[in-house]
Amino acid sequence: MSEAFDTYQTPLSSRYASKEMAHLFSAENRFYTWRKLWLNLALAEKELGLPVSDNAISEMKANLHLDAEQFEIAAQEEKKRRHDVMAHVHTFGKVAPSAAGIIHLGATSCYVTDNADLIFIRTALTLVQSKLAVVIERFAAFAKQYRDLPTLGFTHFQPAQLTTVGKRATLWLQELLWDLRNIKRARDDLGFRGVKGTTGTQASFLTLFNGDHDKVEELDKLVTELSGFTYAYPVTSQTYSRKIDIDVLAPLASFGATAHKIATDLRLLANLKEVEEPFESTQIGSSAMAYKRNPMRSERICSLSRHLMVLHQNALMTASVQWFERTLDDSANRRITLPEAFLTADIVLTTLQNVSEGLVVYPRVIARRIAQELPFMATENIIMAIVKKGGDRQEAHEKIRVLSHEAAHQVKQLGLENDLIERVRNDTYFDPIKDELDALLEPQSFIGRAPEQVDKFLADWVAPALADDELKTALAHGGKAELSV
Repeated sequence: MSEAFDTYQTPLSSRYASKEMAHLFSAENRFYTWRKLWLNLALAEKELGLPVSDNAISEMKANLHLDAEQFEIAAQEEKKRRHDVMAHVHTFGKVAPSAAGIIHLGATSCYVTDNADLIFIRTALTLVQSKLAVVIERFAAFAKQYRDLPTLGFTHFQPAQLTTVGKRATLWLQELLWDLRNIKRARDDLGFRGVKGTTGTQASFLTLFNGDHDKVEELDKLVTELSGFTYAYPVTSQTYSRKIDIDVLAPLASFGATAHKIATDLRLLANLKEVEEPFESTQIGSSAMAYKRNPMRSERICSLSRHLMVLHQNALMTASVQWFERTLDDSANRRITLPEAFLTADIVLTTLQNVSEGLVVYPRVIARRIAQELPFMATENIIMAIVKKGGDRQEAHEKIRVLSHEAAHQVKQLGLENDLIERVRNDTYFDPIKDELDALLEPQSFIGRAPEQVDKFLADWVAPALADDELKTALAHGGKAELSV
């Protein structure tokens, strides 16, 4: 039986996540990145005068990728040495024998483990940022399409003043824009651990360069540049500060809160039968109740978003207990937390995009609900119209109050339709304005500046945010989101 079926695998990678994000945190990419970091260190040390041969460099360059045999050798070495980095130093030396004596020269394990993590984090943040931009574009198109479709607003999930379907979507969009800003900020702020030695003092490198401080600083700078970073953190302990992980996971957790809110709104709207997520013709909503159309995608978003929000707590707790220059109780935790956070964010984004691309709006259901509630909301308009015709405001208010309570009794006690307007039509007191009632009950007159707010928000905030060249490229390549399950 295949290992994929007889051993536990995280559903994040086996069931949900994109190939790009799953590969980023794979063993193959991790150990390839370690070898690339060892190569960068050797290149910089050679440039600064240390005895690193051309053959050593050539053999390292030719063997950056591991094959199955090397993975097996590394596994056996780690079992024997109880040290993953040294196991891979030994394995790399076997295929690059000319470099065996200089691989990892002067470095500590965190040179590869921490610097590799920072490389993965930066790449992962870029992937998340790109996918988030696509989600924003999709919801922006939805907001534009329904910019002026009146719908009943809710406060406390109780009927409130009207808004529009598009205006409600801008509330989601604004939070997504803040998430985009936060994720980009975290990505752009990210530095490199660089070449700092066992406790961050660079003592081993100072020895290698015979006390030449300038060369040690230049080594740090060269390796940082070779690894694609603009700067290294000026001081570190053995590790880069675990506070960086807090800064990275915070915007992901915040995005999780946004996604959960959007998906919850959609679940409530599905119950109201006003807006539904995509539902394939062959999809089954319930194994027992054949008629059901459960909002399973939105439910999945909520489920995974909760996991994403919780993972941030791990980073906070880990950073708080790093004694002095380091302890090792961060290692196993971070091996789980960092990949899971990005895999989860990736899955939530894919699912949210899929939902946004197939939302179904039911205008007649929306109009019916408005019709049930609008008469009560229109009472102030009716009173004002009577006053304009010479009526007494207090008298009109009392008339409307009595009729409203009678209509409410019909709805709440008898389960009938709201007949307030018919009661108004049948009351001779309101004869002066009866020809105005249809206009007074026009839903468009109750949505205020909602359509204009949508237009201005999309033009002034969404369009500029997506005008970034990097995001424009992502949008150009952003195809339709398909879910594997």
